[in-house]
Amino acid sequence: MSLNVSLPPELEHRVREHVASGLYGSASEVIREALRLFEAYQTVRKTNLATLKADIAKGLADERAGRVGVVDMGAIKARGRAVLQTKASD
Repeated sequence: MSLNVSLPPELEHRVREHVASGLYGSASEVIREALRLFEAYQTVRKTNLATLKADIAKGLADERAGRVGVVDMGAIKARGRAVLQTKASD
């Protein structure tokens, strides 16, 4: 299959640099590698989004089931500072 693609000058320059480096034999090889990496990136994004949606759903289910309570951030910070102070004095 043959496909012509137009690139802005900066991207064309970068493709040519990669070919000139000897790492790739042609512009097509550079574009194929870029597309493979883009697809891997998209897969990671989809996985991360699915994980985030699952975490949100779990949190909402926990809230509906009454497993969520009020958090006292001041108490948490005070406890953390006390632990740090104890470690610093050891």
